[in-house]
Amino acid sequence: MPTSIPIGSPLARRVYGAAVFADTQRKPSFRKNLTGPAPKQGSAESKLRGQSSQDFPFVRVNDLEKTAGDTVTVDTFNIIQGKPVMGDAKIAGKMMALTFDSMDVSIDQYRGGVDSGGRMTQKRTVHNLRGIAKANLAGYFSRLEDQLCLTHVAGARGFEAGGDWVVPMETDPDFANIAVNAVNPPTFNRRFLAGTATSVANLATTDFLTLTDIDRIRAQIDEMPFPLQPIRIDGDADSDENPLFCLYVTSRQWHYLQTNTSAQNWRTFISNAHARSDGFNHPLFRGTPGMWNGILIKKMGRSVRFPAGSSVREYTLAGLITPAVCAVDTDRAVLLGAQALAEVYGRHGKSGHQADWSEIEVDHGNSVETVAAFMGGKSKIRFNDIDGVLTDHGVITIDSYAPAVTV
Repeated sequence: MPTSIPIGSPLARRVYGAAVFADTQRKPSFRKNLTGPAPKQGSAESKLRGQSSQDFPFVRVNDLEKTAGDTVTVDTFNIIQGKPVMGDAKIAGKMMALTFDSMDVSIDQYRGGVDSGGRMTQKRTVHNLRGIAKANLAGYFSRLEDQLCLTHVAGARGFEAGGDWVVPMETDPDFANIAVNAVNPPTFNRRFLAGTATSVANLATTDFLTLTDIDRIRAQIDEMPFPLQPIRIDGDADSDENPLFCLYVTSRQWHYLQTNTSAQNWRTFISNAHARSDGFNHPLFRGTPGMWNGILIKKMGRSVRFPAGSSVREYTLAGLITPAVCAVDTDRAVLLGAQALAEVYGRHGKSGHQADWSEIEVDHGNSVETVAAFMGGKSKIRFNDIDGVLTDHGVITIDSYAPAVTV
Protein backbone atom coordinates (compact mmCIF):
# COMPACT_ATOMS: atom_id res chain seq x y z
CA MET A 1 0.00 0.00 0.00
CA PRO A 2 1.52 3.39 -1.00
CA THR A 3 2.58 5.87 1.64
CA SER A 4 -0.11 8.49 2.05
CA ILE A 5 1.07 12.00 1.16
CA PRO A 6 -1.72 14.51 1.82
CA ILE A 7 -2.70 17.10 -0.77
CA GLY A 8 -0.53 20.19 -0.39
CA SER A 9 2.21 18.35 1.51
CA PRO A 10 5.75 19.81 1.27
CA LEU A 11 6.92 16.24 0.53
CA ALA A 12 4.66 16.12 -2.54
CA ARG A 13 6.14 19.45 -3.64
CA ARG A 14 9.68 18.06 -3.47
CA VAL A 15 9.01 14.60 -4.87
CA TYR A 16 6.61 15.38 -7.69
CA GLY A 17 8.19 18.67 -8.76
CA ALA A 18 11.52 16.91 -9.21
CA ALA A 19 9.80 13.97 -10.94
CA VAL A 20 8.08 16.18 -13.54
CA PHE A 21 11.37 17.98 -14.24
CA ALA A 22 13.25 14.68 -14.63
CA ASP A 23 10.58 13.24 -16.93
CA THR A 24 10.64 16.39 -19.06
CA GLN A 25 14.43 16.19 -19.48
CA ARG A 26 14.46 12.44 -20.24
CA LYS A 27 11.61 12.25 -22.75
CA PRO A 28 12.79 11.44 -26.30
CA SER A 29 12.65 14.78 -28.06
CA PHE A 30 14.31 17.21 -30.44
CA ARG A 31 16.22 18.93 -27.63
CA LYS A 32 17.21 15.82 -25.64
CA ASN A 33 19.24 14.36 -28.52
CA LEU A 34 21.03 17.68 -29.01
CA THR A 35 22.08 18.22 -25.38
CA GLY A 36 25.40 16.80 -24.24
CA PRO A 37 26.12 14.87 -21.06
CA ALA A 38 27.06 16.47 -17.76
CA PRO A 39 30.78 17.33 -17.44
CA LYS A 40 33.19 14.66 -16.28
CA GLN A 41 35.42 14.89 -13.24
CA GLY A 42 38.11 17.51 -13.76
CA SER A 43 35.95 20.12 -15.46
CA ALA A 44 35.63 22.13 -12.28
CA GLU A 45 34.01 25.29 -13.59
CA SER A 46 31.44 23.40 -15.62
CA LYS A 47 30.65 21.11 -12.70
CA LEU A 48 30.20 24.08 -10.40
CA ARG A 49 27.64 25.63 -12.73
CA GLY A 50 26.01 22.30 -13.60
CA GLN A 51 26.83 22.84 -17.27
CA SER A 52 26.43 20.13 -19.90
CA SER A 53 28.96 19.38 -22.65
CA GLN A 54 29.94 22.26 -24.94
CA ASP A 55 30.45 19.80 -27.82
CA PHE A 56 26.69 19.60 -28.43
CA PRO A 57 24.30 22.17 -29.93
CA PHE A 58 22.33 22.79 -26.73
CA VAL A 59 24.33 23.70 -23.63
CA ARG A 60 22.38 23.35 -20.39
CA VAL A 61 23.35 25.34 -17.30
CA ASN A 62 21.76 24.64 -13.92
CA ASP A 63 22.62 27.74 -11.91
CA LEU A 64 20.66 27.20 -8.72
CA GLU A 65 21.76 30.53 -7.32
CA LYS A 66 19.53 32.32 -9.82
CA THR A 67 15.81 33.05 -9.49
CA ALA A 68 13.13 34.77 -11.58
CA GLY A 69 14.30 38.01 -13.16
CA ASP A 70 17.98 37.07 -12.86
CA THR A 71 20.39 36.63 -15.74
CA VAL A 72 23.19 34.16 -16.37
CA THR A 73 26.22 35.35 -18.34
CA VAL A 74 27.53 33.20 -21.21
CA ASP A 75 31.00 34.05 -22.56
CA THR A 76 32.35 33.25 -26.04
CA PHE A 77 36.09 33.71 -26.55
CA ASN A 78 37.50 34.83 -29.89
CA ILE A 79 40.50 33.10 -31.45
CA ILE A 80 43.82 34.87 -30.92
CA GLN A 81 45.50 36.44 -33.94
CA GLY A 82 48.95 37.75 -34.65
CA LYS A 83 52.34 36.94 -36.16
CA PRO A 84 54.61 34.49 -34.31
CA VAL A 85 57.74 35.87 -32.65
CA MET A 86 60.77 34.26 -34.29
CA GLY A 87 64.20 33.28 -33.04
CA ASP A 88 65.59 35.37 -30.18
CA ALA A 89 63.42 38.40 -30.90
CA LYS A 90 61.93 39.90 -27.75
CA ILE A 91 58.35 38.77 -27.13
CA ALA A 92 57.68 41.44 -24.51
CA GLY A 93 55.00 43.84 -25.72
CA LYS A 94 53.90 41.45 -28.48
CA MET A 95 51.33 39.44 -26.56
CA MET A 96 48.15 38.62 -28.43
CA ALA A 97 44.95 39.95 -26.87
CA LEU A 98 42.48 37.52 -25.38
CA THR A 99 39.09 38.94 -26.36
CA PHE A 100 35.61 37.67 -25.67
CA ASP A 101 31.96 38.60 -25.91
CA SER A 102 29.36 38.09 -23.22
CA MET A 103 25.63 37.62 -23.50
CA ASP A 104 23.08 37.51 -20.71
CA VAL A 105 20.35 34.87 -20.61
CA SER A 106 17.35 35.84 -18.52
CA ILE A 107 15.23 33.31 -16.67
CA ASP A 108 11.63 33.42 -15.54
CA GLN A 109 8.96 31.18 -14.07
CA TYR A 110 6.62 29.32 -16.39
CA ARG A 111 3.75 27.20 -15.14
CA GLY A 112 1.15 24.73 -16.30
CA GLY A 113 -1.80 23.39 -14.36
CA VAL A 114 -4.34 20.57 -14.42
CA ASP A 115 -7.87 20.57 -12.99
CA SER A 116 -8.66 16.92 -12.28
CA GLY A 117 -12.41 17.54 -12.13
CA GLY A 118 -14.90 16.59 -9.48
CA ARG A 119 -16.00 13.28 -10.92
CA MET A 120 -12.43 11.94 -11.23
CA THR A 121 -11.64 13.10 -7.71
CA GLN A 122 -14.51 11.05 -6.39
CA LYS A 123 -13.45 7.90 -8.25
CA ARG A 124 -9.68 7.90 -7.91
CA THR A 125 -7.23 8.18 -5.03
CA VAL A 126 -4.89 11.14 -4.72
CA HIS A 127 -2.02 8.86 -5.83
CA ASN A 128 -3.67 8.04 -9.16
CA LEU A 129 -4.54 11.68 -9.66
CA ARG A 130 -0.93 12.65 -9.11
CA GLY A 131 0.29 10.04 -11.58
CA ILE A 132 -2.14 11.24 -14.24
CA ALA A 133 -1.29 14.89 -13.57
CA LYS A 134 2.47 14.18 -13.57
CA ALA A 135 2.33 12.34 -16.90
CA ASN A 136 0.28 15.07 -18.56
CA LEU A 137 2.37 17.92 -17.19
CA ALA A 138 5.63 16.20 -18.15
CA GLY A 139 4.36 15.81 -21.72
CA TYR A 140 3.15 19.40 -21.78
CA PHE A 141 6.45 20.84 -20.57
CA SER A 142 8.44 18.58 -22.89
CA ARG A 143 6.56 20.05 -25.87
CA LEU A 144 7.02 23.55 -24.50
CA GLU A 145 10.77 23.05 -24.08
CA ASP A 146 11.15 21.56 -27.57
CA GLN A 147 9.21 24.36 -29.20
CA LEU A 148 11.08 27.10 -27.35
CA CYS A 149 14.41 25.58 -28.43
CA LEU A 150 13.30 25.32 -32.05
CA THR A 151 11.89 28.86 -32.08
CA HIS A 152 15.11 30.36 -30.68
CA VAL A 153 17.56 28.50 -32.96
CA ALA A 154 15.37 29.09 -36.02
CA GLY A 155 15.05 32.76 -35.16
CA ALA A 156 11.29 32.68 -35.71
CA ARG A 157 8.16 30.89 -34.52
CA GLY A 158 6.66 30.57 -37.99
CA PHE A 159 2.97 30.18 -38.76
CA GLU A 160 2.30 26.47 -38.28
CA ALA A 161 -0.78 26.07 -36.10
CA GLY A 162 -0.88 22.36 -35.22
CA GLY A 163 -2.89 21.32 -32.19
CA ASP A 164 0.20 20.33 -30.17
CA TRP A 165 1.84 23.76 -30.40
CA VAL A 166 2.18 25.31 -26.94
CA VAL A 167 4.25 28.38 -27.92
CA PRO A 168 1.88 30.88 -29.56
CA MET A 169 2.65 32.79 -32.74
CA GLU A 170 4.72 35.95 -32.56
CA THR A 171 1.59 38.07 -33.05
CA ASP A 172 0.23 36.81 -29.72
CA PRO A 173 0.54 39.46 -26.97
CA ASP A 174 2.07 36.87 -24.61
CA PHE A 175 4.73 35.61 -27.04
CA ALA A 176 7.59 37.78 -25.77
CA ASN A 177 6.96 36.80 -22.15
CA ILE A 178 6.84 33.10 -23.02
CA ALA A 179 10.07 33.32 -25.04
CA VAL A 180 11.69 35.11 -22.02
CA ASN A 181 14.67 36.17 -24.15
CA ALA A 182 14.45 37.89 -27.54
CA VAL A 183 13.95 35.61 -30.53
CA ASN A 184 16.57 36.97 -32.93
CA PRO A 185 16.44 36.29 -36.69
CA PRO A 186 19.43 34.51 -38.26
CA THR A 187 22.44 36.78 -38.63
CA PHE A 188 23.32 37.67 -42.22
CA ASN A 189 26.35 35.36 -42.31
CA ARG A 190 24.35 32.41 -40.95
CA ARG A 191 21.36 32.60 -43.30
CA PHE A 192 21.18 30.52 -46.48
CA LEU A 193 18.50 29.88 -49.05
CA ALA A 194 17.96 27.12 -51.58
CA GLY A 195 18.84 27.67 -55.22
CA THR A 196 19.99 31.16 -56.15
CA ALA A 197 17.66 33.11 -53.84
CA THR A 198 19.07 35.80 -51.57
CA SER A 199 15.91 36.45 -49.54
CA VAL A 200 12.55 34.82 -48.91
CA ALA A 201 11.24 37.64 -51.08
CA ASN A 202 12.86 36.13 -54.19
CA LEU A 203 12.58 32.39 -53.54
CA ALA A 204 11.13 30.78 -56.66
CA THR A 205 8.91 27.76 -57.17
CA THR A 206 12.00 25.88 -58.37
CA ASP A 207 14.01 26.52 -55.19
CA PHE A 208 13.48 23.18 -53.43
CA LEU A 209 16.16 22.01 -50.99
CA THR A 210 18.54 19.64 -52.82
CA LEU A 211 21.79 17.78 -52.17
CA THR A 212 23.46 20.39 -54.37
CA ASP A 213 22.46 23.01 -51.80
CA ILE A 214 23.97 20.82 -49.05
CA ASP A 215 27.26 20.63 -50.97
CA ARG A 216 27.26 24.39 -51.56
CA ILE A 217 26.55 25.22 -47.92
CA ARG A 218 29.17 22.77 -46.66
CA ALA A 219 31.78 24.35 -48.93
CA GLN A 220 30.92 27.78 -47.54
CA ILE A 221 31.06 26.52 -43.94
CA ASP A 222 34.55 25.17 -44.57
CA GLU A 223 35.69 28.57 -45.88
CA MET A 224 34.11 30.72 -43.17
CA PRO A 225 36.61 32.71 -41.07
CA PHE A 226 34.54 31.68 -38.04
CA PRO A 227 32.86 28.40 -39.02
CA LEU A 228 30.41 26.44 -36.94
CA GLN A 229 32.12 24.28 -34.34
CA PRO A 230 31.37 20.60 -35.03
CA ILE A 231 29.36 18.27 -32.84
CA ARG A 232 31.57 15.79 -31.00
CA ILE A 233 30.11 12.49 -29.82
CA ASP A 234 32.01 10.03 -27.66
CA GLY A 235 33.00 7.07 -29.80
CA ASP A 236 32.84 8.93 -33.13
CA ALA A 237 36.24 8.04 -34.59
CA ASP A 238 35.79 10.47 -37.51
CA SER A 239 35.10 13.57 -35.40
CA ASP A 240 38.51 15.15 -36.07
CA GLU A 241 39.03 14.28 -39.72
CA ASN A 242 35.40 14.63 -40.79
CA PRO A 243 33.59 17.25 -38.66
CA LEU A 244 29.94 16.45 -37.95
CA PHE A 245 27.00 18.83 -38.23
CA CYS A 246 23.29 18.08 -37.96
CA LEU A 247 20.62 19.49 -40.27
CA TYR A 248 16.99 19.28 -39.17
CA VAL A 249 14.55 19.63 -42.06
CA THR A 250 10.77 19.74 -42.14
CA SER A 251 8.75 16.82 -43.45
CA ARG A 252 8.06 18.79 -46.65
CA GLN A 253 11.73 19.60 -47.18
CA TRP A 254 12.60 15.93 -46.65
CA HIS A 255 9.95 14.89 -49.20
CA TYR A 256 11.22 17.25 -51.89
CA LEU A 257 14.85 16.43 -51.08
CA GLN A 258 14.07 12.77 -51.77
CA THR A 259 11.94 13.57 -54.82
CA ASN A 260 14.78 15.57 -56.39
CA THR A 261 17.49 12.98 -55.65
CA SER A 262 18.33 10.01 -57.85
CA ALA A 263 17.68 6.53 -56.42
CA GLN A 264 21.43 5.80 -56.37
CA ASN A 265 22.30 9.01 -54.52
CA TRP A 266 19.47 8.41 -52.07
CA ARG A 267 20.81 4.96 -51.22
CA THR A 268 24.22 6.54 -50.65
CA PHE A 269 22.59 9.27 -48.57
CA ILE A 270 21.00 6.70 -46.24
CA SER A 271 23.98 4.35 -46.09
CA ASN A 272 26.36 7.22 -45.21
CA ALA A 273 24.53 7.75 -41.92
CA HIS A 274 24.73 4.05 -41.02
CA ALA A 275 28.44 3.98 -41.89
CA ARG A 276 29.22 7.04 -39.74
CA SER A 277 27.52 5.60 -36.66
CA ASP A 278 29.16 2.18 -36.98
CA GLY A 279 30.89 1.40 -33.69
CA PHE A 280 28.98 3.81 -31.45
CA ASN A 281 25.39 4.39 -30.46
CA HIS A 282 23.81 7.83 -30.13
CA PRO A 283 20.16 8.94 -30.40
CA LEU A 284 21.04 11.44 -33.16
CA PHE A 285 21.56 8.51 -35.52
CA ARG A 286 18.35 6.67 -34.64
CA GLY A 287 15.33 6.62 -36.92
CA THR A 288 15.99 7.03 -40.64
CA PRO A 289 18.53 9.85 -41.00
CA GLY A 290 20.69 10.43 -44.02
CA MET A 291 24.13 11.96 -44.36
CA TRP A 292 25.69 14.02 -47.11
CA ASN A 293 29.10 15.72 -47.10
CA GLY A 294 29.52 15.27 -43.34
CA ILE A 295 26.08 16.68 -42.53
CA LEU A 296 23.63 14.38 -40.75
CA ILE A 297 20.10 15.14 -41.99
CA LYS A 298 16.99 14.35 -39.96
CA LYS A 299 13.30 15.13 -40.12
CA MET A 300 11.79 17.45 -37.50
CA GLY A 301 8.48 16.66 -35.86
CA ARG A 302 7.44 20.30 -36.23
CA SER A 303 7.97 22.99 -38.82
CA VAL A 304 8.98 26.61 -38.87
CA ARG A 305 6.81 27.55 -41.83
CA PHE A 306 6.02 30.80 -43.63
CA PRO A 307 3.14 30.79 -46.14
CA ALA A 308 3.37 32.94 -49.26
CA GLY A 309 2.60 36.55 -48.39
CA SER A 310 3.68 36.26 -44.75
CA SER A 311 6.34 38.50 -43.24
CA VAL A 312 9.77 37.25 -42.13
CA ARG A 313 12.42 39.27 -40.28
CA GLU A 314 15.85 39.24 -41.94
CA TYR A 315 19.20 40.86 -41.15
CA THR A 316 20.73 42.99 -43.87
CA LEU A 317 24.47 43.02 -44.59
CA ALA A 318 24.63 46.26 -42.60
CA GLY A 319 23.24 44.47 -39.53
CA LEU A 320 19.75 45.97 -39.62
CA ILE A 321 16.60 43.87 -39.17
CA THR A 322 14.05 44.39 -41.93
CA PRO A 323 10.82 42.57 -42.84
CA ALA A 324 10.65 40.56 -46.05
CA VAL A 325 7.50 39.16 -47.61
CA CYS A 326 7.61 35.49 -48.65
CA ALA A 327 7.17 35.07 -52.39
CA VAL A 328 6.27 31.37 -52.02
CA ASP A 329 5.41 28.85 -49.30
CA THR A 330 8.67 28.57 -47.35
CA ASP A 331 9.99 26.12 -44.75
CA ARG A 332 13.08 26.72 -42.59
CA ALA A 333 15.67 24.05 -41.81
CA VAL A 334 18.21 24.49 -39.00
CA LEU A 335 21.82 23.34 -39.36
CA LEU A 336 23.39 22.88 -35.94
CA GLY A 337 26.95 22.74 -34.69
CA ALA A 338 28.20 22.99 -31.11
CA GLN A 339 26.97 25.69 -28.72
CA ALA A 340 24.01 26.92 -30.70
CA LEU A 341 21.69 27.51 -27.75
CA ALA A 342 22.03 28.17 -24.04
CA GLU A 343 19.40 26.59 -21.80
CA VAL A 344 19.54 28.02 -18.29
CA TYR A 345 17.68 26.74 -15.24
CA GLY A 346 17.55 28.56 -11.94
CA ARG A 347 16.14 27.92 -8.50
CA HIS A 348 12.42 27.99 -7.90
CA GLY A 349 11.92 30.05 -4.77
CA LYS A 350 9.54 27.67 -2.99
CA SER A 351 11.16 24.33 -3.70
CA GLY A 352 14.81 25.36 -3.95
CA HIS A 353 15.08 23.23 -7.12
CA GLN A 354 14.50 23.93 -10.82
CA ALA A 355 10.87 22.87 -10.53
CA ASP A 356 7.98 23.10 -8.11
CA TRP A 357 4.73 21.18 -7.59
CA SER A 358 1.64 22.61 -6.00
CA GLU A 359 -1.79 21.08 -5.39
CA ILE A 360 -4.88 22.41 -3.66
CA GLU A 361 -8.41 21.27 -3.08
CA VAL A 362 -11.06 23.51 -4.65
CA ASP A 363 -14.84 23.56 -4.89
CA HIS A 364 -15.18 22.62 -1.21
CA GLY A 365 -12.89 19.62 -1.58
CA ASN A 366 -14.69 18.21 -4.64
CA SER A 367 -11.77 18.72 -7.02
CA VAL A 368 -7.98 19.06 -7.01
CA GLU A 369 -5.95 21.59 -9.01
CA THR A 370 -2.32 20.72 -9.67
CA VAL A 371 0.33 23.16 -10.93
CA ALA A 372 3.92 22.44 -11.97
CA ALA A 373 6.39 25.30 -12.36
CA PHE A 374 9.89 25.70 -13.81
CA MET A 375 12.51 28.41 -13.54
CA GLY A 376 14.39 28.82 -16.79
CA GLY A 377 15.17 30.59 -20.03
CA LYS A 378 16.72 29.93 -23.44
CA SER A 379 18.71 32.05 -25.84
CA LYS A 380 20.56 31.54 -29.09
CA ILE A 381 24.28 32.06 -28.52
CA ARG A 382 25.67 34.97 -30.58
CA PHE A 383 28.89 36.94 -30.62
CA ASN A 384 30.61 39.81 -32.40
CA ASP A 385 33.62 38.49 -34.29
CA ILE A 386 36.95 40.33 -34.32
CA ASP A 387 35.65 42.46 -37.19
CA GLY A 388 32.60 43.42 -35.15
CA VAL A 389 30.18 41.33 -37.23
CA LEU A 390 27.24 39.93 -35.27
CA THR A 391 27.28 36.13 -35.69
CA ASP A 392 25.10 33.25 -34.55
CA HIS A 393 27.55 30.90 -32.89
CA GLY A 394 26.29 27.41 -33.66
CA VAL A 395 23.34 27.53 -36.06
CA ILE A 396 22.67 28.23 -39.72
CA THR A 397 19.18 28.43 -41.20
CA ILE A 398 18.22 27.27 -44.69
CA ASP A 399 14.96 28.48 -46.25
CA SER A 400 13.48 26.69 -49.24
CA TYR A 401 10.31 26.44 -51.28
CA ALA A 402 8.09 23.83 -49.65
CA PRO A 403 4.47 23.70 -50.83
CA ALA A 404 1.95 21.34 -49.28
CA VAL A 405 2.40 17.80 -50.58
CA THR A 406 -0.57 16.66 -52.64
CA VAL A 407 -1.71 13.08 -53.18
